[in-house]
This record gives sequence, C-alpha cells and structure tokens, in this order.
Amino acid sequence: MELKNIFVAALFFLVLLTSCTSSMTPSQVNNTLPTLTESMYYNQTQASAATKNNTCKILVKGRTYAAPIGFTVKNDLKNAAKGIDEWVELDGGNAYVFVNYKWLTVNDDGATQLYIDFNTMRCE
Repeated sequence: MELKNIFVAALFFLVLLTSCTSSMTPSQVNNTLPTLTESMYYNQTQASAATKNNTCKILVKGRTYAAPIGFTVKNDLKNAAKGIDEWVELDGGNAYVFVNYKWLTVNDDGATQLYIDFNTMRCE
C-alpha cells in the first residue's frame, strides 16, 4: 500500500512538473499549431509562392493574437489556434501564414501568455 502511495505521489509530481512548462521549441510550435487549426496552414515559403501564382491573396498582414492563458502549453496553442481560425473567418479568408510567436511573462508568479503573429489569406 505504501508503494502505491509513493507511485501516485511521484506521478502527480511528474504531471505537475510537465504542466508548468512555459514554452515550446520553434519546431514543436511549428509542427503542432497547424494540427490544431481548421483553417489551411501555409508556411512562409508556400504562402509566397501561392501569392505569386495568384492562388492566394493576403487579406490582413501582420495580425497579432494574444491567446487566452491555458493550463498547459498545449492549451495555450489550442487557444491560439481557435483565435487564428476566428480571425481567418472574420477576415473572409480560409487560410493563414504563421509568422512568429512568443510567450511573455504576464505577472509576478511567472504565468506566461502566448502571442502569435500571422497573416490571413483567401485561397482557391
């Protein structure tokens, strides 16, 4: 019984530690964000090619969205994805170009908020 309690405590501590991670690497963000949005994702190279061959038109360039703070970094990204999809729809588009991101510390407790920079587009 005591071993079970130690295991549960260790598992709880591990979950607590991983949920306190306050950021992701660029590759992690770049690979995860497109899987969380409903809008079509274009990287910057693809977007440049698509606008040059007139398959896509940039609607709003340089939009920044401050995602609501989630319990985990993955929740931050889910919140950002929801905001991106809403802005794409409001702009009359169906796609976006992910430009940049940053987590900023927002209080003395070390809580962070995710800011996403992106462009909205309308593509054929």
